[in-house]
Amino acid sequence: MTDTARRDSASTRAAILASARRAFARAGYDGAGLREIAAGAGVTAMMVNRYFGSKEALFGEVMATIMSAPRVLDDALMARPDAAEILARAVVGMTGPEAEPLDAFLIMLHSASSPTAVAVTRREIERNHQASVAGGLAGPDAEVRAGLILAIVSGVQTVRQVVGVSTLAEADPEVLIRFLTALFSSLLAPRKV
Repeated sequence: MTDTARRDSASTRAAILASARRAFARAGYDGAGLREIAAGAGVTAMMVNRYFGSKEALFGEVMATIMSAPRVLDDALMARPDAAEILARAVVGMTGPEAEPLDAFLIMLHSASSPTAVAVTRREIERNHQASVAGGLAGPDAEVRAGLILAIVSGVQTVRQVVGVSTLAEADPEVLIRFLTALFSSLLAPRKV
C-alpha cells in the first residue's frame, strides 16, 4: 500500500468515525443509520461496512475512542490534596447551562434503550474510566468508590444539564462545588478499616 493510499484510508476511517460520533450523539444507537453515517463521511454504506464490519463494531470503536480520551480525573489529579475540589469544579463547569453536553454522555443517554449499545458502553466504561479512576484510588473498595464517582458525575450531568431541574440548573455554582467537594472527598480518601 502506498503512503497516499494509507493516508486516504486513514482519513476515510477518521471521517466515518467523526460522522458516526455525531450521528450517535444526536440520535443514539438505534436512531443512527449506516446510510446517514456514510453520507456524513462522504462514502457509501458499503464502505462503512468494509472499514468496520458492522454498526455494532463501529459503535464500539466510537465509544472506545471517546472513553480513551484524556479525562479530568487521572493519577496526577488524584495525587493532589485538592483533587476533590478540582473534580467538583470540573463537574459544575461541564454541566452548566452554557456548556454543551459531552458527546459520550449524549451517546449513552440516547442509546440507553438499546441492549447492544448498553453492553458496548458498559464494556468501554469499565475498561477505561472505571479502571482509570479505580487504579488511582488508594485503599479498600477502590472499584466501588470509582463507580460511585462516575455515577455522581453522570447523575449531576443528567439532572442539571439535560433535564434542567431548577434546583441544580440554577443553583449557585459555589454551593454545588462545596457539596460535590464533600462527596468526592469521602470517595477519594481511603476508608478507615
